[in-house]
Amino acid sequence: MTFLLVFAIVSLFLVPDLKDVWHNLLSEEMRFSLKLSLVTGMVSTLLVMVIALPIGYALSRFDFPFKGFVKTILDLPVAFPELVLGLCLLLLFGNTLVGELLRRLSVNLVFTKQGVVAAQFFTALPYASRILKSTFDYISPRLEFVSRSLGYSQMETFFNVSLPLAKNGILAATVISFARCIGTFGTVLILAGGTYMKTEVLPMTLYLNISYGNMGMALTSGIVLTTVSFIAIFIFERTEVGI
Repeated sequence: MTFLLVFAIVSLFLVPDLKDVWHNLLSEEMRFSLKLSLVTGMVSTLLVMVIALPIGYALSRFDFPFKGFVKTILDLPVAFPELVLGLCLLLLFGNTLVGELLRRLSVNLVFTKQGVVAAQFFTALPYASRILKSTFDYISPRLEFVSRSLGYSQMETFFNVSLPLAKNGILAATVISFARCIGTFGTVLILAGGTYMKTEVLPMTLYLNISYGNMGMALTSGIVLTTVSFIAIFIFERTEVGI
């Protein structure tokens, strides 16, 4: 079974013609798709980490009402099919009070590039939160108690003790979040749409070109996505030991 999986992945790199792959990489569509994926992926990852850090720390260190419910809600998107998550977000940010409020603030998340960021954010946030919770679970609270006993505040302890000790976990969460953002398809398709050269991120390029019958471009986008995933997993495995 493992051999078949490896063979399937390797075939993605062996089947296409190298000249055709290079030609597709330099095409206007691929350059637009790659640029949009990288920009939205980095913005989404930054937002994910800003939110996931306090969530992971709070879930690891504090007991509060409905903690189990909060964990369940955060884990739901992991179990949800991306299409269902995208539909939920479309209903939330569409013709609703929330959507109207955001539009008044000049934030339109339906069928826009901003929607790509939102879709990637909500898809990747549960993964980052779980990794960071596990990271802080691994760090002994006694080290923080010692810091507090020496007169440091909770915030000072967090930034000077907890964060440095969690650096490997933070790196792992960042890399996995970025890879998840880059690879998000179903959520982006429903919320931001699959518009050619507008909200066309790499997974959308693969989908659209398969629909058109342009297998060369589809295979090229698949190679790029697989390469990003390989790099992310490699970095994650290297840092996991230190989490």
